[in-house]
Amino acid sequence: MSESGATGHLGGRLELDAPVAARLRARLPMVAAHTVTTITAEVPAYSGTLTGQMREKIENAVRIALGTFLQLIERAGAAADPSTPLARALEAAYALGAGEARVGRSMDALLAAYRVGARVAWREVSTTTVRSGLSAETIAEFAELMFAYIDELSAASVAGHSDELANVGRARRRDLDRLTHQLLAGEPEEVLRRSAERAEWPPPQTLTVVVLPRSSLRGVLAVLPGHTLESGEELPGAQWAEEGALLLVPDMHGGRRRQLATALHGHHAVLGPARPWVAVARSYERVLKALALGLPSPADAAAWDTEQHLARLVLHTDPEALADLRAQVLAPLATLPAATAARLAETMRSWLLHQGRRDDVAADLFVHPQTVRYRMGRLRELYGDRLNEPGTVLDLTVALAFPPADDTGPAGS
Repeated sequence: MSESGATGHLGGRLELDAPVAARLRARLPMVAAHTVTTITAEVPAYSGTLTGQMREKIENAVRIALGTFLQLIERAGAAADPSTPLARALEAAYALGAGEARVGRSMDALLAAYRVGARVAWREVSTTTVRSGLSAETIAEFAELMFAYIDELSAASVAGHSDELANVGRARRRDLDRLTHQLLAGEPEEVLRRSAERAEWPPPQTLTVVVLPRSSLRGVLAVLPGHTLESGEELPGAQWAEEGALLLVPDMHGGRRRQLATALHGHHAVLGPARPWVAVARSYERVLKALALGLPSPADAAAWDTEQHLARLVLHTDPEALADLRAQVLAPLATLPAATAARLAETMRSWLLHQGRRDDVAADLFVHPQTVRYRMGRLRELYGDRLNEPGTVLDLTVALAFPPADDTGPAGS
């Protein structure tokens, strides 16, 4: 809070003799009451609120403010340092502004009250000064000093209001960060509910974890629900994400999930499943698994929805076991040239996925149906009756569900 402005103005040439000051001080209770009445009538935000004890407190605050001004004028006339009484007045104005922020009011109402109060107070004070025989020059300087004093009080209140909002914002940000950390850590429901209440965060039905590059964060947040939580958690396996950001998006289950995926298109995002908000840690775990597996690839522009890739996630949870299974079920092909083995494995995969429909397999592999017939004949020679055993069919289906990572595309005939 700066005191320099009013202090400098109040150190001027104005001399207010003791009788005039005494008459002004005697009228302070009446001026304060009239000021509060006018503020109540002219400032809608205070209509009906300045009653009872609250009115008494405000009237007393007005009396103190005006009394401080008179004290400053008298001390200025005596060439004394006016800073001490001014400091107390500025502290009171600062507290008043902070109080307005705490009750949720903007500064508009308080600044309007200052303007109304200054007008009413000056009208009452000027009447007394004129009747006391002060010269026009003295009254003009008196008015200048009084309005400079009101400006200082207004500025102090604005500072108090801004600082309180900043403090509240920082405190709420800390509460939201704590809640987000607890959600991702899977804390008990009662802990989460207490933290949500403390952070003034309305619990949704579900939360969905989204990971995306931090460079996309601002644009994405603009289209997401206002109660979306942002986490500062470090993301293991998210090197692709350019210092990835993690969001917990409320109520994007059911039909809204498609809307979320659309909003994230082009942002290289990964979506976890929607889960009850107290169980969002499970959505987080799903995303971490996808990232640890290197999914999606850097070339994927669309939002990578884990719900659309469940089989891939399941099969890649234990890559070593999948590799062992693949080697085991493809053992009959091990003695063949690599290119031939790859073509037969690819044909087997398509045959299983298309349930033996030869034309569909041929279309899938871009080969002639006769080629499919020939290859399946070779496979039956290699596997024998095992191709009719459900256990073998299951193992082959799982092992061949997705091509190996180094496959480049369909093989030729």
